[in-house]
This record gives sequence, C-alpha cells and structure tokens, in this order.
Amino acid sequence: MRRWGAMRKALILVVVIFYFAGVGWLVGDGGEFCGAWVATVWNLNFPSAPGMPAGRMREEIARIVEVARRCGIGDLFVQVRAESCALYPSRLEPWSRFLTGRQGVSPGLDPLGEFLQEGERRGVRIHAWINPYRAAVNARDERARNHITNRLRRHTKRIGNLLWMDPGAEEVRRHIVEVVKEIVGRYPNLAGVHLDDYFYPYPPRGGRMEFPDEDTYGAYVARGGKLGREEWRRRNVNLLIWELHGVIKQRNPGMKFGVSPFGIYTKGEPPEVKAGVDGLRELCADPVLWMKEGWVDYIAPQLYWRDGGEQSFSALLRWWRSARANPRGIPIYAGIALERMEPPHSWPLSEIALQMKLEKEIGPKPHGGGVIFYNMGHILKDTKGIRGYLEQLKARGG
Repeated sequence: MRRWGAMRKALILVVVIFYFAGVGWLVGDGGEFCGAWVATVWNLNFPSAPGMPAGRMREEIARIVEVARRCGIGDLFVQVRAESCALYPSRLEPWSRFLTGRQGVSPGLDPLGEFLQEGERRGVRIHAWINPYRAAVNARDERARNHITNRLRRHTKRIGNLLWMDPGAEEVRRHIVEVVKEIVGRYPNLAGVHLDDYFYPYPPRGGRMEFPDEDTYGAYVARGGKLGREEWRRRNVNLLIWELHGVIKQRNPGMKFGVSPFGIYTKGEPPEVKAGVDGLRELCADPVLWMKEGWVDYIAPQLYWRDGGEQSFSALLRWWRSARANPRGIPIYAGIALERMEPPHSWPLSEIALQMKLEKEIGPKPHGGGVIFYNMGHILKDTKGIRGYLEQLKARGG
C-alpha cells in the first residue's frame, strides 16, 4: 500500500507538471518568455545560402534549434513567408527563392516541418512568422507563375524597389487568410502564427509614403464609404487581424496569434519619446485596438533603441505595458535588436544585458512578460559574446 501511495503521488506530480507545461507555454527557463526571430529573407539566418543540399539544410535547422535550447530560448519565430512565398509545401504559394535560388523550385524537404520535428526533439516551440503584404523585396527578380503578383496584378503596387499587395483589396485579404488557414491546418503542432510590422510600407527617410491605392479607395467611396483614406487604411489592416485571429482560434484554440509592430505607437504616445515614424498614422497599424479587442494573444513591439535618449527602451516598454495602452494586461514581449551590436550602431553587449534587466523590472505584467531577439543569426555567431552570456543566464536560472 505504501508503494502504491508513493506511485500515486508521483503520478499526480507528473500530471501537474504537464498541466503547467501546457498552460504556461509562455514561460521559459528563467521564468519568463524568451524567443528569437529566425529570418529567411536574404538568407539572413536560414538557409545560410540558397541551393544547398537538403541534408545540409537539415543540419542547419538542427543547429539553430539546439543553440536556442542551450541559450534558454524556448520559442523560435521562423519566417515562412518572406515575400508571398512559402518555406513549406503549399498549394497556394510558390517555394521561396531563398531556399534554392529560384522561386517555385522545391528544396527537397519541408523546412517548416523539419523545424517542428527538431523543436519537439529539443523542447523548443516553433511559430510561423509571415509577412502579410510584402510581395517582393526586389521587383526585378523572377517570380513563379503562381505567385500572387501574377494572379492579382491589378492589386500589385511598386514602392521603390519593392512589390506590395494592396491591403485595401478584398482579394488580397482573402488570399492571406487562406494562406494562414493552410498553415494552421497542415501544422497543428505549431505554437503560433506571428505577423511582423510590414503593413503599409514605411515612408522614405524624412518624407511621406504615397501608397498608390486610389483605385481601391475610390471603389470604397463609390460604394458609399465615408472614412477618410488614413482611417480606411487602418480599417483594412484591422479587418485582417480580426479575421486571422478568428481563423486561428476556430481551427486550433490553443494556438497563439501575435504581432510585432513598430515600437512607437504614434506621435505623443508616450509624450517623452520623439517619433520619426508614426505607426498608427503612417503604417496604419493599431495594436492598441487589437489588444483592447482581444484579437491578439501578445504584442512584441520592436523596441530597437538604446535606453535613454529620444526613443528610450524603458520609456517605451513602460508605455506598452501601461493600463492606458494595454487595459487587458496581455503579455508584452520586448523586441530587442541584437543586430545593433553590429556597425553602424555598434552597441556593447552591456546594452543588451541592461535591456533584459529592465524588461524584468518594468511592469505591470499580469499575464507574463519576456523578450524576443532579432535575430537568431547573432546568437549563432556569438556576436560580442551574446551566446555565451545567454548560456550563463540559463545556467544560473535566468
């Protein structure tokens, strides 16, 4: 009987551990969420070069996930749709050119599936990171026949050297929703779906972005629409966020949906911060509304500035976690720019350590906090000792 009692207690303990592992998916080794973005655009992080054999790609994926595990990074955000393409076998979009050097050519493996397998093996959760509207980072590059720019030519806009799909076109929104449905349906073991900050394009430095959407806005007005163009643009993005949240939760209620918007919401919020770009009025993204409406499970603002100065890391994080911006108290993960340890910014490692320390101190965090690093490449190559630093933090328990 005593032996059965001991076994029963052990069984209960295992159940409790698994329960909290399930509901506490946001908590890493140090007690808070810790993630990193894995960029595929321009072969920044994966694959390290286009056209490598499938076996070599598998080795790179295994190394990325293993390094993350050793550094206490429990979540990887893998860029699976960099320019309306796919890092997985898709019936809707062509294979990414960053895999083979040519869009639409199979790499001989399923990279997202491989990331998920390695993640399960090593205890690292994988999120599918997509760029919603960007169609090409170089308009001159060859694109596959089934690429969205060839199927929806009239809604394809050229912005400098970029190609952008018009957020005001219902066909564009429907396509993005179908893409997410495909991803969520094919990979039920994904931890989540993640969008970055590319909604309407960033304005040129010191100027205004004149997005050429006269046709879709004119059609909206002709149907009796009353919103001004700026408010109409925000409505377009809001509709996408609302629809994606609904699709994800309908198909997999436990799967998380989050966004990493530009780090400054709008000019004057907070008042002590100087805004060069206005995320609300120029990028037409309203993450405050998304949080208030419960359309996102977390927000990861890109706080890519040093602490102190005109765009202070701590002032911005404090604002994002305030009741004014976030009355529901949803998790706010600080996006931290490891790339700024490189020239021209050349931050010291101590700045990253300071930001991680500040993130732990700044509340309120009723539903948790944490960080996401941009990008995983700097951890892989140990820029200024960041990998060793993170490994030491993990060894000390956070």
